[in-house]
Amino acid sequence: MAAELRLRQALAAAVMLLAAAAGSHIVVGFEFHEPTVDAIRLGFRNGSLTSTSLVRFYLDQIARFNPLLHAVIEVNPDALNQAARADAERSSSSSGRVRLGWLHGVPVLLKDNIATRDRLNTTAGSLALLGSVVKRDAGVVSRLRRAGAVILGKANPSEWSNFRPVESGWSARGGQTLNPYVLSHTPCGSSSGPGVAAAANMAAVTLGSETDGSILCPAAANSVVGIKPTVGLTSRSGVIPITPLQDSIGEHGAILVTDLDITIDWADLITQERIAMNAEFKISINAYLSDLEYSPVRSLAQVIAFNKAHPVEERLKDFGQPDLIAAEKTNGIGKVEREAIRRLNKLSINGLEKLMKEHRLDAIVAANNNASPILAIGGYPGIVVPAGYDDKGVPFGICFGGLKGYEPRLIEMAYGFEQATNVRRQPSFKH
Repeated sequence: MAAELRLRQALAAAVMLLAAAAGSHIVVGFEFHEPTVDAIRLGFRNGSLTSTSLVRFYLDQIARFNPLLHAVIEVNPDALNQAARADAERSSSSSGRVRLGWLHGVPVLLKDNIATRDRLNTTAGSLALLGSVVKRDAGVVSRLRRAGAVILGKANPSEWSNFRPVESGWSARGGQTLNPYVLSHTPCGSSSGPGVAAAANMAAVTLGSETDGSILCPAAANSVVGIKPTVGLTSRSGVIPITPLQDSIGEHGAILVTDLDITIDWADLITQERIAMNAEFKISINAYLSDLEYSPVRSLAQVIAFNKAHPVEERLKDFGQPDLIAAEKTNGIGKVEREAIRRLNKLSINGLEKLMKEHRLDAIVAANNNASPILAIGGYPGIVVPAGYDDKGVPFGICFGGLKGYEPRLIEMAYGFEQATNVRRQPSFKH
């Protein structure tokens, strides 16, 4: 667990940790029940595991659970070839001819808004982008490939990362992702697929993205660990955007203060966040679409028109597309938007930053993802770890949040809590 947490920080990527269930491609001497990346690397070194057998195991897991859970939107047709190449390189490395990366041969599953220059689609779950071709890998994917990772496939998001008011975990491409603990309970979103795939052990590592709660909430809902890094710490290049103000790709003891004098006007926060987000989304998505090598749509206006032309597939009657339409009506960053951004910055400076500095806090602690809006507007980091289950078996988590650059101390506290409580259990697939 500690190794994965350090890995996520080193990669500067938002990652959800795996939770394993048994599969058919078992290698004698290797334990497939919740293997850590360190355990996988050790298996590679001592010969009890190959990348090919590991990829086959996860493909079996996907074939076994995905028809029910709809967590994986697409499997990489080249995953086994990448694994075989990794095995060959590992054999050559013993002679010193090949230097292996830290994630060499480790399968990684990506949220379907993270661009890959291969045979996988990148669509944010929308049929409007099916068949589009990116010019290059996303920045985080380039780093993963340099580290030797095997790109296993794409995980189902809430369509457009919840910029349409769809049910958490639903996209036109991937259908409805289900919570593996209680199937009728929300998987949360928008990184629904990465969270569920991690919980059901469909990949060694999964990557999501977050604007406001999209990693922390699925982590809590699916009893896995999720890190939202400081905004700007991770590369957002090649990630289908919402707003650069908030998008991200995650050694001291905590001080407990029981009577904190902090007041948040939640209605104002949400209003200002939406004003800024609408304008930023139109600018960002138009820039992304115009930069694609090929795309059926080239602007937000064309996305809206596509949805209108495909009302059944995109479930317009159920969800509509009011946020997309509101964003299309904006006209850049004007006086109103600049004022909204100023007020959000003021809320951050006079809110969380002031609170933590005055009380010399190492972290704030909240249930599930309740701190997400505060962390989102300031671009602050947060980490969720499993904290237990209610009487129906629904998971809940605990979130540790802090100021920009606080990832090391947040990871230390979250890891300490996880090791002290050890509450996580395997999915139960209850109806």
